[in-house]
Amino acid sequence: MKTFSRREFCALSSGLTAGIFTRNLWAAPAKGAYQLVAATDRERIMKAANAYLSDAPVTVTATHSDRSAGGPHDFFSEADYFWPDPQNPGGPYIRRDGESNPANFNGHRQAMVRLSLIVPALTAAWLLTRQKKYADHAERHLRAWFVDPATQMNPNLQYAQAIFGVTKGRGIGIIDTLHLVEVARAATLLNRGNALKSGPEIQRWFSSYLEWMRTSKNGMEERDAKNNHGTCWVLQAGEFARFTGNEEVMQWCRDRFRNTLVPGQIAPDGSLPLELARTKPYSYSLFDMDIFCGLAQSLSTPQEDLWSFTTPDGRNLKKLMQFMVPFIDDKSKWPYKHDVEHWEDFPVRNPALLFSGIAYDQAAYINLWKRLNPDPTVPEVIRNFPIRQPLLWIS
Repeated sequence: MKTFSRREFCALSSGLTAGIFTRNLWAAPAKGAYQLVAATDRERIMKAANAYLSDAPVTVTATHSDRSAGGPHDFFSEADYFWPDPQNPGGPYIRRDGESNPANFNGHRQAMVRLSLIVPALTAAWLLTRQKKYADHAERHLRAWFVDPATQMNPNLQYAQAIFGVTKGRGIGIIDTLHLVEVARAATLLNRGNALKSGPEIQRWFSSYLEWMRTSKNGMEERDAKNNHGTCWVLQAGEFARFTGNEEVMQWCRDRFRNTLVPGQIAPDGSLPLELARTKPYSYSLFDMDIFCGLAQSLSTPQEDLWSFTTPDGRNLKKLMQFMVPFIDDKSKWPYKHDVEHWEDFPVRNPALLFSGIAYDQAAYINLWKRLNPDPTVPEVIRNFPIRQPLLWIS
């Protein structure tokens, strides 16, 4: 990974105040921002992409659970925090918040996370080099998941986060396709660059899935969730709508951000009370922070700048970042309870630091972003770190 001397970093970051890093990242890529991320991430992008060139697609059809009520093309997962009841062996599972059950079926989640690692890295390599081999291999994976009849996934999550003895699937399970957000982002860039021959077919899948998210019972339940689940629903809907050209849904997502998400989740002091109440308050706060900033980066326009939005009582993303950054810089300052699992594995290279650093002219945020680990290997951390190729988000 490239490191910068103080002079080089100041030259790049000075663009924040000089106008190289502009607020109009969504209108025209800011050359300085792109160069900063490309220089920082080029080595890791190319290493990953070159390794992925030899990896064949693996979709939901590669594994199946006898506990799934769906067929071979249906995504299936089981609720993380549900375990067998010691008082009722063989009966309905019971909840142990924050403690993941390692015996749950995880094959489809693992395959989707794998896709979310491979396609964005290949697309980032294509952006850096314009070499056709990277785009072609990304398309091979996209076709397997969303086009090929033998291997494609059905466009719904009807059987996600099932609970043994309780339910065959829940609205809360829609968070599992958060890992398609950066996949859709990559597909958008490939399609706009005329590097995706199957673009219309892949768009049809995402259009069908977005409609299911918006109209199904499970989808509407997740849309109305009060905590990070509701935030994740909007980020998914916004990116899937961008890829499919659905401006109406993108506008709905902007309105949801302003009218529901910010006033309902961010406290006046910038904290996230609904995440602080969980058994993993630190990692959930980091996670929701990243989703909020991903939304602002994704959906802002010159006319509707979500980065500058503030509620009448002063809730906004700037305060959220001011609240969280000291605890990212020095976790020992965290004044709340520690997470019941994986406390030692966070933070990682949160994209919120980069995006907000650009938006708010905060070079210190960008410097902190550069210091952190961009490629965690712990599965639970990867699962809560869905934006891993920020180059795609400023392109």
